[in-house]
Amino acid sequence: MEVIREPLAYQAACRRARADGHSVGLVPTMGALHAGHLALVRTACERTSYVTVSIFVNPTQFGPSEDLDRYPRTLEADCERCSQAGAEVVFAPEAQAMYPPGDETRVRVQKTAEALCGSYRPAHFEGVATVVAKLLALAGRCTAVFGRKDYQQLRVIHRLVRDLFLPVDIVGVPTVREPDGLALSSRNIYLSGAERQRALAIPQALSQAVAAFGSGEREPTAIAAAVEQALERAADRVDYVELADADTVVPLRRDDPLPTRALLAVAAHVGATRLIDNVVLGEDPAPISD
Repeated sequence: MEVIREPLAYQAACRRARADGHSVGLVPTMGALHAGHLALVRTACERTSYVTVSIFVNPTQFGPSEDLDRYPRTLEADCERCSQAGAEVVFAPEAQAMYPPGDETRVRVQKTAEALCGSYRPAHFEGVATVVAKLLALAGRCTAVFGRKDYQQLRVIHRLVRDLFLPVDIVGVPTVREPDGLALSSRNIYLSGAERQRALAIPQALSQAVAAFGSGEREPTAIAAAVEQALERAADRVDYVELADADTVVPLRRDDPLPTRALLAVAAHVGATRLIDNVVLGEDPAPISD
Protein backbone atom coordinates (compact mmCIF):
# COMPACT_ATOMS: atom_id res chain seq x y z
CA MET A 1 0.00 0.00 0.00
CA GLU A 2 1.24 3.47 -0.92
CA VAL A 3 1.19 6.48 1.41
CA ILE A 4 0.93 9.80 -0.43
CA ARG A 5 1.49 13.12 1.32
CA GLU A 6 1.15 15.69 -1.50
CA PRO A 7 -2.26 16.62 -2.97
CA LEU A 8 -1.13 16.76 -6.60
CA ALA A 9 0.63 13.40 -6.26
CA TYR A 10 -2.62 11.90 -4.97
CA GLN A 11 -4.53 13.48 -7.84
CA ALA A 12 -2.04 12.01 -10.33
CA ALA A 13 -2.33 8.55 -8.74
CA CYS A 14 -6.12 8.60 -9.11
CA ARG A 15 -5.84 9.71 -12.72
CA ARG A 16 -3.37 6.90 -13.50
CA ALA A 17 -5.69 4.38 -11.86
CA ARG A 18 -8.61 5.45 -14.05
CA ALA A 19 -6.39 5.43 -17.15
CA ASP A 20 -5.48 1.83 -16.28
CA GLY A 21 -9.17 0.93 -16.19
CA HIS A 22 -9.78 1.08 -12.46
CA SER A 23 -12.72 2.58 -10.65
CA VAL A 24 -11.58 4.86 -7.83
CA GLY A 25 -12.97 4.67 -4.30
CA LEU A 26 -12.43 7.32 -1.63
CA VAL A 27 -13.01 6.97 2.11
CA PRO A 28 -12.44 10.37 3.78
CA THR A 29 -11.44 10.09 7.45
CA MET A 30 -9.68 12.05 10.18
CA GLY A 31 -7.76 8.97 11.31
CA ALA A 32 -7.86 7.19 14.67
CA LEU A 33 -9.48 4.42 12.66
CA HIS A 34 -11.82 1.89 14.26
CA ALA A 35 -14.04 -0.91 12.99
CA GLY A 36 -16.59 1.62 11.71
CA HIS A 37 -14.01 3.20 9.40
CA LEU A 38 -12.83 -0.21 8.23
CA ALA A 39 -16.42 -1.09 7.29
CA LEU A 40 -16.32 1.93 4.98
CA VAL A 41 -13.06 0.73 3.44
CA ARG A 42 -14.48 -2.74 2.87
CA THR A 43 -17.59 -1.23 1.26
CA ALA A 44 -15.34 0.80 -1.06
CA CYS A 45 -13.44 -2.40 -1.92
CA GLU A 46 -16.71 -4.10 -2.86
CA ARG A 47 -17.71 -1.26 -5.17
CA THR A 48 -14.42 -0.10 -6.69
CA SER A 49 -11.06 -1.56 -7.75
CA TYR A 50 -8.69 1.19 -6.53
CA VAL A 51 -9.49 2.18 -2.96
CA THR A 52 -7.99 5.26 -1.36
CA VAL A 53 -8.37 6.46 2.23
CA SER A 54 -7.69 10.05 3.22
CA ILE A 55 -6.41 10.64 6.75
CA PHE A 56 -6.50 14.32 7.58
CA VAL A 57 -7.49 16.09 10.79
CA ASN A 58 -9.19 19.04 9.14
CA PRO A 59 -8.62 22.24 11.13
CA THR A 60 -11.41 24.25 9.50
CA GLN A 61 -14.20 22.07 10.93
CA PHE A 62 -13.15 22.62 14.55
CA GLY A 63 -14.42 25.57 16.56
CA PRO A 64 -12.08 27.62 18.78
CA SER A 65 -13.01 25.71 21.96
CA GLU A 66 -13.12 22.24 20.38
CA ASP A 67 -10.64 19.36 20.50
CA LEU A 68 -8.40 19.92 17.46
CA ASP A 69 -5.14 19.72 19.43
CA ARG A 70 -6.09 16.61 21.37
CA TYR A 71 -7.83 14.79 18.52
CA PRO A 72 -6.09 11.38 18.34
CA ARG A 73 -3.45 11.00 15.63
CA THR A 74 -2.34 7.42 14.98
CA LEU A 75 -1.12 7.45 11.39
CA GLU A 76 1.17 4.43 11.49
CA ALA A 77 -1.48 2.18 13.02
CA ASP A 78 -4.13 3.63 10.72
CA CYS A 79 -2.05 2.80 7.63
CA GLU A 80 -1.65 -0.77 8.82
CA ARG A 81 -5.41 -1.09 9.30
CA CYS A 82 -6.09 0.38 5.85
CA SER A 83 -3.66 -2.06 4.23
CA GLN A 84 -5.27 -5.02 5.97
CA ALA A 85 -8.73 -3.81 4.88
CA GLY A 86 -7.68 -3.71 1.23
CA ALA A 87 -6.85 -0.07 0.47
CA GLU A 88 -4.30 0.71 -2.25
CA VAL A 89 -3.49 4.24 -1.10
CA VAL A 90 -3.55 6.33 2.06
CA PHE A 91 -3.56 10.05 1.35
CA ALA A 92 -2.23 11.78 4.47
CA PRO A 93 -1.45 15.44 3.73
CA GLU A 94 -0.24 18.11 6.13
CA ALA A 95 -2.56 21.03 6.89
CA GLN A 96 -0.41 23.50 4.94
CA ALA A 97 -0.69 21.28 1.86
CA MET A 98 -4.51 21.31 1.94
CA TYR A 99 -4.69 24.98 2.96
CA PRO A 100 -1.64 26.59 1.33
CA PRO A 101 -0.55 30.15 2.12
CA GLY A 102 -3.10 32.63 0.78
CA ASP A 103 -5.93 30.08 0.86
CA GLU A 104 -9.26 31.94 1.03
CA THR A 105 -11.92 29.72 -0.56
CA ARG A 106 -14.65 28.10 1.52
CA VAL A 107 -17.67 26.00 0.52
CA ARG A 108 -20.94 26.66 2.32
CA VAL A 109 -24.07 24.52 2.17
CA GLN A 110 -27.07 26.40 3.55
CA LYS A 111 -30.32 24.85 4.78
CA THR A 112 -29.06 21.28 5.12
CA ALA A 113 -26.24 22.48 7.39
CA GLU A 114 -28.14 24.98 9.50
CA ALA A 115 -30.12 22.83 11.96
CA LEU A 116 -29.03 20.08 14.37
CA CYS A 117 -25.22 20.26 14.77
CA GLY A 118 -25.12 23.38 12.62
CA SER A 119 -26.90 25.29 15.39
CA TYR A 120 -24.22 24.38 17.92
CA ARG A 121 -21.12 24.30 15.71
CA PRO A 122 -21.68 27.22 13.30
CA ALA A 123 -18.48 26.84 11.25
CA HIS A 124 -18.33 23.06 11.34
CA PHE A 125 -20.12 22.13 8.14
CA GLU A 126 -18.43 24.89 6.15
CA GLY A 127 -15.14 23.26 7.11
CA VAL A 128 -16.47 19.79 6.26
CA ALA A 129 -17.85 20.91 2.90
CA THR A 130 -14.63 22.71 2.04
CA VAL A 131 -12.28 19.82 2.78
CA VAL A 132 -14.57 17.25 1.14
CA ALA A 133 -14.82 19.43 -1.98
CA LYS A 134 -11.01 19.55 -2.07
CA LEU A 135 -10.72 15.78 -1.65
CA LEU A 136 -13.30 15.10 -4.36
CA ALA A 137 -11.59 17.56 -6.71
CA LEU A 138 -8.33 15.68 -6.22
CA ALA A 139 -9.85 12.20 -6.52
CA GLY A 140 -11.90 13.04 -9.62
CA ARG A 141 -14.57 10.63 -10.79
CA CYS A 142 -15.01 8.24 -7.90
CA THR A 143 -17.27 6.53 -5.39
CA ALA A 144 -16.96 8.21 -1.98
CA VAL A 145 -18.05 6.28 1.11
CA PHE A 146 -19.27 7.84 4.37
CA GLY A 147 -20.86 6.52 7.56
CA ARG A 148 -24.46 7.20 8.49
CA LYS A 149 -23.51 7.91 12.11
CA ASP A 150 -22.63 11.42 10.90
CA TYR A 151 -26.00 11.57 9.16
CA GLN A 152 -26.22 15.32 8.73
CA GLN A 153 -22.71 15.37 7.31
CA LEU A 154 -23.76 12.69 4.82
CA ARG A 155 -26.74 14.77 3.69
CA VAL A 156 -24.57 17.92 3.43
CA ILE A 157 -22.18 16.03 1.15
CA HIS A 158 -25.06 14.67 -0.96
CA ARG A 159 -26.23 18.28 -1.39
CA LEU A 160 -22.71 19.48 -2.22
CA VAL A 161 -22.19 16.83 -4.90
CA ARG A 162 -25.61 17.42 -6.41
CA ASP A 163 -25.39 21.21 -6.46
CA LEU A 164 -21.87 21.33 -7.91
CA PHE A 165 -22.50 18.57 -10.49
CA LEU A 166 -19.52 16.58 -9.24
CA PRO A 167 -18.86 13.21 -10.95
CA VAL A 168 -19.08 11.35 -7.65
CA ASP A 169 -21.31 8.58 -6.32
CA ILE A 170 -21.95 8.95 -2.58
CA VAL A 171 -22.51 5.79 -0.54
CA GLY A 172 -23.75 5.85 3.06
CA VAL A 173 -22.89 2.87 5.27
CA PRO A 174 -24.99 1.96 8.34
CA THR A 175 -23.60 2.91 11.74
CA VAL A 176 -21.26 0.31 13.21
CA ARG A 177 -21.86 -0.28 16.91
CA GLU A 178 -20.31 -2.02 19.87
CA PRO A 179 -22.15 -5.16 21.03
CA ASP A 180 -23.92 -3.06 23.68
CA GLY A 181 -25.19 -0.62 21.04
CA LEU A 182 -22.83 2.35 21.51
CA ALA A 183 -21.96 3.87 18.14
CA LEU A 184 -18.28 3.58 17.30
CA SER A 185 -16.51 6.94 17.35
CA SER A 186 -12.91 8.07 17.57
CA ARG A 187 -14.00 10.24 20.50
CA ASN A 188 -15.11 7.24 22.56
CA ILE A 189 -11.53 6.91 23.82
CA TYR A 190 -12.11 10.08 25.86
CA LEU A 191 -14.82 8.38 27.94
CA SER A 192 -13.98 6.99 31.36
CA GLY A 193 -15.48 3.63 32.31
CA ALA A 194 -18.31 5.28 34.22
CA GLU A 195 -18.95 7.79 31.43
CA ARG A 196 -19.10 5.03 28.86
CA GLN A 197 -21.79 3.29 30.91
CA ARG A 198 -23.78 6.52 31.02
CA ALA A 199 -23.32 6.95 27.26
CA LEU A 200 -25.34 3.76 26.72
CA ALA A 201 -28.42 5.86 27.45
CA ILE A 202 -28.12 7.16 23.89
CA PRO A 203 -28.59 3.86 22.00
CA GLN A 204 -31.08 2.71 24.63
CA ALA A 205 -33.25 5.79 24.11
CA LEU A 206 -33.04 5.51 20.32
CA SER A 207 -34.02 1.83 20.55
CA GLN A 208 -37.06 2.70 22.62
CA ALA A 209 -38.05 5.29 20.00
CA VAL A 210 -37.71 2.71 17.22
CA ALA A 211 -39.94 0.34 19.18
CA ALA A 212 -42.53 3.04 19.82
CA PHE A 213 -42.58 4.03 16.15
CA GLY A 214 -42.88 0.38 15.14
CA SER A 215 -45.89 0.06 17.48
CA GLY A 216 -47.65 2.89 15.70
CA GLU A 217 -46.63 5.99 17.69
CA ARG A 218 -46.62 8.98 15.33
CA GLU A 219 -46.76 11.84 17.85
CA PRO A 220 -43.44 13.73 17.56
CA THR A 221 -43.69 15.28 21.00
CA ALA A 222 -44.18 11.91 22.69
CA ILE A 223 -41.21 10.30 20.97
CA ALA A 224 -38.90 13.30 21.48
CA ALA A 225 -39.91 13.77 25.12
CA ALA A 226 -39.14 10.15 25.99
CA VAL A 227 -35.70 10.39 24.42
CA GLU A 228 -34.99 13.75 26.09
CA GLN A 229 -35.93 12.42 29.52
CA ALA A 230 -33.69 9.37 29.13
CA LEU A 231 -30.71 11.46 28.01
CA GLU A 232 -31.16 14.16 30.65
CA ARG A 233 -30.89 11.50 33.36
CA ALA A 234 -27.56 10.21 32.02
CA ALA A 235 -25.80 13.02 30.11
CA ASP A 236 -24.12 16.11 31.51
CA ARG A 237 -25.72 18.24 28.79
CA VAL A 238 -28.09 17.55 25.90
CA ASP A 239 -27.59 19.76 22.86
CA TYR A 240 -30.60 18.50 20.96
CA VAL A 241 -33.10 15.74 20.38
CA GLU A 242 -34.59 16.46 16.97
CA LEU A 243 -37.01 14.84 14.57
CA ALA A 244 -36.27 15.89 11.01
CA ASP A 245 -36.94 15.12 7.39
CA ALA A 246 -34.76 12.12 6.56
CA ASP A 247 -33.58 13.60 3.25
CA THR A 248 -33.20 17.31 3.98
CA VAL A 249 -32.58 17.13 7.79
CA VAL A 250 -34.93 20.10 8.16
CA PRO A 251 -36.67 19.73 11.57
CA LEU A 252 -40.28 18.57 11.47
CA ARG A 253 -43.13 20.41 13.17
CA ARG A 254 -43.91 18.90 16.55
CA ASP A 255 -47.66 19.30 15.98
CA ASP A 256 -47.76 17.26 12.76
CA PRO A 257 -47.85 13.44 12.69
CA LEU A 258 -44.57 11.83 11.70
CA PRO A 259 -44.19 10.65 8.10
CA THR A 260 -43.44 7.03 7.20
CA ARG A 261 -39.71 7.70 7.70
CA ALA A 262 -38.12 10.41 9.82
CA LEU A 263 -34.67 11.14 11.18
CA LEU A 264 -34.30 11.07 14.96
CA ALA A 265 -30.96 12.67 15.79
CA VAL A 266 -29.36 13.42 19.15
CA ALA A 267 -26.25 15.16 20.45
CA ALA A 268 -25.26 14.96 24.11
CA HIS A 269 -22.21 15.59 26.27
CA VAL A 270 -21.04 12.83 28.59
CA GLY A 271 -18.24 14.22 30.68
CA ALA A 272 -16.20 16.40 28.32
CA THR A 273 -17.08 14.31 25.26
CA ARG A 274 -19.75 15.29 22.77
CA LEU A 275 -21.48 12.26 21.25
CA ILE A 276 -23.90 12.15 18.33
CA ASP A 277 -26.14 9.34 17.15
CA ASN A 278 -29.27 8.82 15.07
CA VAL A 279 -31.78 6.44 13.61
CA VAL A 280 -34.10 6.88 10.66
CA LEU A 281 -37.45 5.78 12.05
CA GLY A 282 -39.23 3.53 9.59
CA GLU A 283 -35.92 2.49 8.01
CA ASP A 284 -33.20 1.61 10.54
CA PRO A 285 -33.22 -1.22 13.05
CA ALA A 286 -32.96 -0.46 16.76
CA PRO A 287 -29.37 0.15 17.92
CA ILE A 288 -29.89 -2.47 20.62
CA SER A 289 -31.58 -5.67 19.50
CA ASP A 290 -33.66 -7.76 21.88
